[in-house]
Amino acid sequence: MPIKEALKKARSMGLDLVEVAPNSQPPVCRIVDYGKYRYELEQKLKKSKKHQAQIVVKELKFRPRIDKHDLEVKRKRLIEFLQKGHKVKLFVWFRGREIVHANLSEKMLYEIAESVKDLATIESKPNLDGRRLIMVLSPRTSTGRKG
Repeated sequence: MPIKEALKKARSMGLDLVEVAPNSQPPVCRIVDYGKYRYELEQKLKKSKKHQAQIVVKELKFRPRIDKHDLEVKRKRLIEFLQKGHKVKLFVWFRGREIVHANLSEKMLYEIAESVKDLATIESKPNLDGRRLIMVLSPRTSTGRKG
């Protein structure tokens, strides 16, 4: 149908002529209420954004001379975060001359990662950034999001 006829028909119905597929041959148009059409597109966009998975990075801070019990508490917290599908950034903070023994803290981080190897993978290996040692763990894809 020619464009002039389509426009005339749309105006007589009190609606708009909307080009739906401009790249096809011939271009496809629809006679619709443009305001309603825009509203429905916005609702679809909102719904798609709502169902997107957002990546959350949680942080756990350690000290080089952490007690075994405190380490277990942190490990339980780490497991909670990983089960919820969050990435976890582990920090070891150094004060004064503690940084001389950064290799022991690195070993501690690897031990923590080894203890949760069924839930997480090492995304970035421990690296020294100023006075802190940082390691990132990401959840395995098989765990999925639970909330």
